[in-house]
Amino acid sequence: MLTSSRRTVLKTLGIMGSAIAFSPNVLLSATGRKKEKLGVALVGLGYYSTDLLAPALQQTKYCYLAGIVTGTPSKAEAWKAKYNIPDKNIYNYETIGDIANNPDIDVIYIVLPPSMHAEYVIKAANTGKHVWCEKPMAVTAEECKSMIDACNKNKVKLAIGYRLQHEPNTKEYRRIVQNNLLGKVKKLNCAAGYYETRTNHWKQKKEMGGGVMPDMGVYAIQGARLGTNMEPVSVIAAKASTTRPDIYKNGLDETMVAQLEFPGGVIADIKATFGENVNFLDITCDKGIIKLKPYSAYDGAKGSSPVGEINHSYNVPWQQANQMDDDALSIMQNKPMLVPGEEGLRDVRIFQAIYASAASGKPVSLV
Repeated sequence: MLTSSRRTVLKTLGIMGSAIAFSPNVLLSATGRKKEKLGVALVGLGYYSTDLLAPALQQTKYCYLAGIVTGTPSKAEAWKAKYNIPDKNIYNYETIGDIANNPDIDVIYIVLPPSMHAEYVIKAANTGKHVWCEKPMAVTAEECKSMIDACNKNKVKLAIGYRLQHEPNTKEYRRIVQNNLLGKVKKLNCAAGYYETRTNHWKQKKEMGGGVMPDMGVYAIQGARLGTNMEPVSVIAAKASTTRPDIYKNGLDETMVAQLEFPGGVIADIKATFGENVNFLDITCDKGIIKLKPYSAYDGAKGSSPVGEINHSYNVPWQQANQMDDDALSIMQNKPMLVPGEEGLRDVRIFQAIYASAASGKPVSLV
């Protein structure tokens, strides 16, 4: 090889190597070795992160707890000691952008009140790290779209934390419906709720994304959408109410009852509530009824159908570990996310329509 040509080739390879080394989205090291586990940073250390996600990350095969983002120094110290998190992987809300320079962290998981999701998903995407976000995806459809756009712009993957779409009992009832094993769906009834004892949580603050629909309402909407295997064409009735107006103030919904209309005139009656313990999904088909009770519990849905029992048992927090492993594998294998941002957007759009119907007393079209 001529000396000048050799120098040109070496220079080109050097430029390519630098590009690979400094690309935040590449999960290969300079030697071409793939990471065996992705490092996850949890943003927000409330109940869900503390009691479910962090313990689940001790069980995962393809990801691990690498870092945290918190505005509370005492929490940072406690988590550092409990999970052996190095100082360099501990951030606050002002320094979250510095994660861009941390090779230990591959995924930023946003676990904040809904009103903060859009801001911090966009900040996370701008670091070049992949992003997971708890449900509801955001407060408005417009926010959801901005989150999707930010992740696309930065060429990172976005997944919404819908644990149920990853778990075997949900997959089983969906398989029955999708394959018409009981014929066509004729109607559906779904309710999701529990008695919320907290009185000063974000769920009781409208400005933080509170109200029952963004929280338990998403479960009811998911039950209707997945249970019919269709998308609703309209919200035809809705009613918001509360038995505790001192807590759920200024029209904030403690309980919401609504009807969703699907193609072919299929009606889904749904209920979401913070006022009682209720959790079931009934899917009436031509040849029988699929019944799940509970259908969205952390320890698994349980139910029956004319074609067999639906009851894969497991322990908490298996669902969260399974969800995060699935999403980590999607990143490592460069495959589509099972629950991408577009799925979260659909549900936010629907609960916005339910609120509009409740306010007007009229049907709201979704097409």
